Amino acid sequence: MKETLMDVDGLIACPVCDALHYVVDVPNNAQASCHRCEEVLFAPKPDAMTRVVMLAATALILMVTAVFFPFLDLSAGGFEQHSSVLDAITAFSDGLLLPLSFAVAALIVILPALRLIAILYAIGPMMIGHAPARHATAAFRFAQVLRPWSMAEIFIVGVAVALVKVGGLATVAVGPAFWAFVALVVVTTLNDTVMCRLTIWKTLEDRSRY
Repeated sequence: MKETLMDVDGLIACPVCDALHYVVDVPNNAQASCHRCEEVLFAPKPDAMTRVVMLAATALILMVTAVFFPFLDLSAGGFEQHSSVLDAITAFSDGLLLPLSFAVAALIVILPALRLIAILYAIGPMMIGHAPARHATAAFRFAQVLRPWSMAEIFIVGVAVALVKVGGLATVAVGPAFWAFVALVVVTTLNDTVMCRLTIWKTLEDRSRY
């Protein structure tokens, strides 16, 4: 039986069903979908890298605001309590709850911030026409690994549920950090929507050869 060797350099696998496809040039504002499951593989957009970098930088600034500015003000029975996200993290820093403090800090602050920094490092130089930075491919892969573990949106949903329950017991006023966190979730979601990962992988591969 005669064996046929396939050139795997020009192939990509669908991230959903693993069907193999030949890499083709897709024009801006068009889409290339998987022939088996219809998953969108390529969806390049004009100035997409600029949008991704700007959105990631905006999200990083919002992250700093959300952590250090006042988040919630509670008042009940003449007592007032002002808290920030940093206060929420350090509230569990004593005794057996210390691991919980590390988990909260990692999932809502550290990992999302690291993911944004990795995106900026991987894509930023290419946005201005330079070759990818050293280890840019590893940085973008790291950003994709962190994506399921960045849980800022889960935190803000939990806070919203808690506000509904606490609202009948105390007077609650949200601070600028709360709105910064809401904006952070919106900007991060928009960034993930704008970003075509396979297009970025292909661009990284092509420009690394220069």
